[in-house]
Amino acid sequence: MAIATTVQSPKVADICEGIQLNYVESGSGTPVIFVHGSLSDYTYWQGQMEPFAAQYHAIAYSRRYNFPNKNPERTGYSAITDADDLAKLVRALGMGKIVVVGHSYGAFTALFLAIRHPELVLAMVLAEPPAVSLLNHLSGERAATGKAMFHDIQTRMVSPMKAAFAKGDRNAGIGVFMGYVFNDPDAWSKMSQASRDETLRDAHEWDVMMTTGTLFPEIDPASIHKISIPVLLLSGGKSYPFLGLIDERLTQLLPANQHIVFPDSGHQMWLLYPDLCRSSVETFLQRNGVVRHS
Repeated sequence: MAIATTVQSPKVADICEGIQLNYVESGSGTPVIFVHGSLSDYTYWQGQMEPFAAQYHAIAYSRRYNFPNKNPERTGYSAITDADDLAKLVRALGMGKIVVVGHSYGAFTALFLAIRHPELVLAMVLAEPPAVSLLNHLSGERAATGKAMFHDIQTRMVSPMKAAFAKGDRNAGIGVFMGYVFNDPDAWSKMSQASRDETLRDAHEWDVMMTTGTLFPEIDPASIHKISIPVLLLSGGKSYPFLGLIDERLTQLLPANQHIVFPDSGHQMWLLYPDLCRSSVETFLQRNGVVRHS
């Protein structure tokens, strides 16, 4: 059973050149930073803040263009930008080394953080990062399947999304995405108005990314293989097929990884199985000697 908690009023960190990130924090000890996925924000983690704060210094923040941030639009935005922003946030708050817990695009951000700023990361938890370029680097019988999936994602998801956002049509762009991942062209229209409004609240990241940035930047398999910290991979057995192939490749590339598959979960395992996800992370951190506060 998930522990309910009240959403905290966020603090604001100035990280660089007019860029501010809203964040919440609670607890003390080793910093554990939570990174949300696309069309989301720091409130995604509200059910995890209180229980993690009992043992760690828990921090959840909103990525550059997500609610309630109001940052100037800049070209070249991608998960790489988010990783560099996170590194600046860690340094601005004087946290030292952190544990980073990422879901979806937040997990993609965490991967780039570990590659570009390895000195900041003690351990990492990745819940289905969309490292789409890895589909072009599968081996054996998976190779052809991976390349076909990569092409399909570019032609049936990314290209029409870019076209819609270039016209300023958020609804059409999000509709393409929802239609693709749920394999239902009417998925977006079937959502409740409340769910649609909540999603649109965080759509500005795609206003910027889909017009002047990159949704799925290339990630180098050799760089992933150099990540030496402990990594926990969380996957949903009923998630989108392309994410399953990516996670399979990550288990091959990451030298020190543990992989847990929740067989009955889709992509949103942190919402569907919050206690199971949390206990899995806590066990992983304890096994790898991540110190809790006393």
